[in-house]
Amino acid sequence: MSLGRLPEHEQHILDEIERSLRRDRRLNRLLRGRRARRGPDLKRFAARMTRRGPRGRTVALLVVLSVALAVTGLVTAAPWAIWTFAVVWPVVVFMGFRLLSRWSGDAGPPDGR
Repeated sequence: MSLGRLPEHEQHILDEIERSLRRDRRLNRLLRGRRARRGPDLKRFAARMTRRGPRGRTVALLVVLSVALAVTGLVTAAPWAIWTFAVVWPVVVFMGFRLLSRWSGDAGPPDGR
């Protein structure tokens, strides 16, 4: 790859592209609004997860995990299994109710408010 200057017609095309990008207000607003982030944006992740309902496979996998933890906790009396089950089970129940609500088509009160 050459490190020299672009041919005249290619430089002209590039200049035209740059001019049109500078005139794009929406792009400028997006680029100015960007800020450097060090990690994942947990607020956006939480908002996205609450908008989207749980998937059937996810709920089924969590039910299997909960049953395995419950059986492990009952058989071995291991505190880590009992406490992990105590943390996972309410999440499974909540996600299951949300999934059933979505499947039943319950969009809210019947009067539309």
